[in-house]
Amino acid sequence: MLLVMNGSGLASFKGTLIRPDDPAYDEARQLWNGAIDRRPALIACCTDEGDAAVALAHALEAGLPVAVRGGGHNVSGSALCDGGVVIDFSDMRRIEVDPARRRVKVQPGALWGEFDAATQAHGLAAPAGVVSRTGVAGLTVGGGF
Repeated sequence: MLLVMNGSGLASFKGTLIRPDDPAYDEARQLWNGAIDRRPALIACCTDEGDAAVALAHALEAGLPVAVRGGGHNVSGSALCDGGVVIDFSDMRRIEVDPARRRVKVQPGALWGEFDAATQAHGLAAPAGVVSRTGVAGLTVGGGF
């Protein structure tokens, strides 16, 4: 397996890159479903969409599997992969509510409880998830299954 960890492919990454020898690694690879125990080669904690593009390009260039982590609730475990790159959006949690248009723009790491609080502040609600720690992105695409 080829993995260039400090190559120019990651030079423009602005977020945090977590590798197996990093003290934060074990905590960073945990999901709500504690039965999932996968060991990615790199966890790329994104600060914006550009970071996601850099991490994805790096994984593709290195021929590594890719997993995407939103809120981290993830029952199925698809947010982690062994030996690959996890594109982690859990720090990207901005929620913008447009009450006049009754629309919400949500970053991929936002949790359902955060979404509820943001919309309820404007007298809005969405009839969806019931677990506040579920990620909005995962819930939107069928719970990660």
